[in-house]
This record gives sequence, structure tokens and C-alpha cells, in this order.
Amino acid sequence: MIIRSSSFPLCRARPTALAVAALLAAATALWSAGPDTARAQAAGTPAAPAAPLVRGLPDFADLAEAVGPSVVNIRTIEKPVPGGQPGSQEEQMLEFFRRFGLPLPPGALPRPPRGVQPDERPRGVGSGFVLSADGYIMTNAHVVEGADELIVTLTDKREFKARVVGADKRSDVAVVKIGASGLQPVRIGDVGRLRVGEWVMAIGSPFGLDSTVTAGIVSAKQRETGDYLPFIQTDVAINPGNSGGPLINLRGEVVGINSQIYSRSGGFQGISFAIPIDEAVRVSEQLRAHGKVVRGRIGVSIDGVGKELAESLGLSRAQGALVRGVEVDSPAAKAGIEPGDIIVGFDGKTIEKSADLPRLVGNTRPGAKVTLTVWRRGGYKDLRLTVATFEDEPVPKAGGAHKPGPKVSGAAQALGLSVRELSADERQDLKLRGGVVVLDSGGAAARAGLIEGDVILAVANREITGLKDFEAALASLDKGRPVNLLVRRGDWAQYLIIRPNSR
Repeated sequence: MIIRSSSFPLCRARPTALAVAALLAAATALWSAGPDTARAQAAGTPAAPAAPLVRGLPDFADLAEAVGPSVVNIRTIEKPVPGGQPGSQEEQMLEFFRRFGLPLPPGALPRPPRGVQPDERPRGVGSGFVLSADGYIMTNAHVVEGADELIVTLTDKREFKARVVGADKRSDVAVVKIGASGLQPVRIGDVGRLRVGEWVMAIGSPFGLDSTVTAGIVSAKQRETGDYLPFIQTDVAINPGNSGGPLINLRGEVVGINSQIYSRSGGFQGISFAIPIDEAVRVSEQLRAHGKVVRGRIGVSIDGVGKELAESLGLSRAQGALVRGVEVDSPAAKAGIEPGDIIVGFDGKTIEKSADLPRLVGNTRPGAKVTLTVWRRGGYKDLRLTVATFEDEPVPKAGGAHKPGPKVSGAAQALGLSVRELSADERQDLKLRGGVVVLDSGGAAARAGLIEGDVILAVANREITGLKDFEAALASLDKGRPVNLLVRRGDWAQYLIIRPNSR
């Protein structure tokens, strides 16, 4: 018998060698079926085959046919200002699709709908979906923003002029109304059941091509993009014109509103974002009832809490929202919240990251009395406050004016600092109990970001009442370890970390 092997030269096997080779081949085949199978057969027990985790690809045809009639095309019309210079269509699309980076290709711009006067210009195109049989439609706020006229086209090619019921820029949700009845509304899904890796489908009008179906999977949930709401991330192909269209699960339920893409070219690059439908429905209900969204506010400016800051403050882990500033006469100020506090709980809910706080506060009814849990100087403290109504908050000043005073030397100079006492008038004007003013900074202090005019309120969680207290606090520190300083700059407060040995 001749045995060919990639490892050995061609040879003629003897009977004993042949038997050994056959046994080796059988053992190899058995082991290739898997260690569990090999052990089971060795024990005389047949092994059960592993169930496949993925059973083929889904067929979206029935899904598209069922949900398609509920998806609409939305075109926006702009009337030129008399005597003004009209911009090009590309410029108008660039403004409308600013979220997507670049204007649409000139050849893909939508044509004016029938009945539109020649001097009226198409401004953009988007998508939407039917909320109710009597003509309420949900879309993105940026789809309808700045439009003089809206034209909604149904899948049966009927066109209607629409009016904006309400639009909310913070959540990017809008509701429009058309004069139609007997429409097919979508079914709303449960975002809580949505899983990463689950198949989803989008229907919309990319580049004006209405009733376009694309599909993919959920890439991530609760994705932070800096907006008011956390997003659903998918790899569904989304392009300019898909904005406002539905993201649909395999049960035919809407789980999100397609809103944004991440792109450097202006087109789809594998990452798209959708507004969770539960948040969108909550907003739409207020828009339909009141034409606007009423949110709560407490009057603080916040920042994130990193690992290094958490360790320097004595927190067991990085969590919560760092209070950088407190608005005068705000609910937070009346409750006793101070710059430098770490808000770790709101109305019984844990604040894991700073973005959690504005969402919880915004969804709280104005007038509600809630409890905030803060970490302050090494311990937890509960504070009660009454939530106010959200309104545009004043822009804080970039810096504050301080009167000159005598320079001092001491332990501060080791960190590159020259400081002085706060005068009584300054304490009254700034509403501070104490602190020292930075006159000059260099070395480690300058690298940490300290500048002239900053007021140092605390050192290593120790409140500073004056110059003598400041010098004593620095003298008690380990000179080689980083130290955190609570610093007031204008109307803002923030933590800075000085690293004496950094270069």
C-alpha cells in the first residue's frame, strides 16, 4: 500500500506500519469532530450535535411589503426672499444635510413637486412614518427646520401639503400633520428588547429615491454622540434623505428614527445612528398635546469624572457628574449644591456618567421635588430640590476681575504658584466663603492649566479659607504625588490636577 503525506517522502509501508497508520488516521478523524465527541464515543455515549447559533439569513420581502405603506417621503420647499440672491441647490442641500458632512451630488437633487411655482426652490428631502390613521407623521426636526412648505408623498403617490405640529431640536424629533384619513400607522416596538447583533431594516428616501429598503444589524445600544439622547448604532445603509425614516425590527415594529451617519465623505461608511423610539414617542406626545416639549432643569454646568479625578477625590470608581458651576438663584443653588460636588444620584437613580444627569432632569416634570446624592469632601450628602422649567441658560463669563494685592511666597512656589488673599469685597462679590487668588503660575501649576485670576477654593478636598490655610494644606501633602485643586474661574468651577514630577 502506498501512503502519500505532505510531511514524509513517498514510501512502501510494511503491514505493521500500515496498521499503525490506520489507527492514527481514525484517531485524527475522531478528534477533528471535537474533543467532546471524541470523549463521548470513547465512553460509548453518542454526542449530541451543537445547535447552530445562526440559522440562515432573514428574508425582508414580506416585512418591506407590510411596513412600506406607512413610510412617507417629505420634500421641503423654500420661497426666495424678494431681492435676495438665491443660493445654488447644492448649497441648500448642504445646509439641510449639515449632519452628513457634504452636499448631495448635483444630479441627485429632487425635482420640484407638481404644483410648485418656478420661483420656489426645493430645499431638501427626508423621510417620515405614519403615527396615526388621521394623518400625524413623525420625522426629524432637522428635516422640517427652515422650510416654508412641506410636501408629503405617500407610497400610492398621493401628495399632501403638511403643517408642522411641533419640532424639538434637542431630541431632533418633529411631528407633522396632513389632511388624510385611513392611513396605515406603524407598530411601535420595545427598545428594551432590542439586542446587539439583531437584524433591522430601514425604509426611506436616500437622495430622493423614495421607498428604498436597506438592512443590517444593531451594532451598539446607548451610543453617546454628544446629543441629548443616546442612539442606536447600526450598520444599515443610511444616506441623506433617510433622515426621519423608521428603523424596523423583524417583527415589523419601529424601534428607532434614522437620524445621523458618521461619514467623512458625506455618504454611508458603515455607521449610522437612530433615535430610540421610546424617547421619540415621549417627545411626540408632548408635541401633539402642546406643540413643544417641557423639560426640567436644575441650573448646573457639569463635566465628566475620570479615573484619575475619582481617585484624587476618594471615590471608589469613576462615576457621576462633576458640578463645574451653579447658576445663581437656581434650584441647585437653593438646595445647597456647590461647585466641585459630584452628583452620583438623582431621584433614586444612579448617575453612571455625566450624560445621564441632563436626560434624567429633562424628563422630570417641572415642579417635582427630588433628592440629589452628591459626593463632597470624602462623603455622601443628600440634598432636596424642586425642578424648574428648562429655558435657555445664560452663558457664563470666561473670567473674573480681581483687585491686585501683595504677593506672597511659601509652599505654593514649589508648585509654581504665586497667590494672595481674597479681599472682603471680592468674597462678597463672588459669594465665596474663602479661597486664594492666583497672581502667577508656572512649572507644574501652569501645566495643570492654572492661570492668573483663578481662585483656588480647595486643595486635596480640604476647603481653603485663606492664605494661611492654603499654605498649611500644601505643606501637609506628599510632595511627589499629584494633588487636586478646586478652582473658580469666572462663574465656573472645575477640578485641576497638579503633577509635581511631570515634565
